[in-house]
Amino acid sequence: MTGQIDLYGVFVPALLAWALAALVLVVPLRVVLARAGFYRLVWHRPLFDLALYVVVLGLVVHLAPRFVS
Repeated sequence: MTGQIDLYGVFVPALLAWALAALVLVVPLRVVLARAGFYRLVWHRPLFDLALYVVVLGLVVHLAPRFVS
């Protein structure tokens, strides 16, 4: 794996694709947490959201080689 994805001749860093995949997973997760009232227990919501995104991005990067051949 070279770390780049070829999109019709344009090389895009794989991290960009993983970051977009993590964003797609985090947005509904934030909605679920907000509706469940979880954010009432959180001291600093933007900081928590950033940490949640970083954790999900780490999971996506860790699991990506299993799904990409």
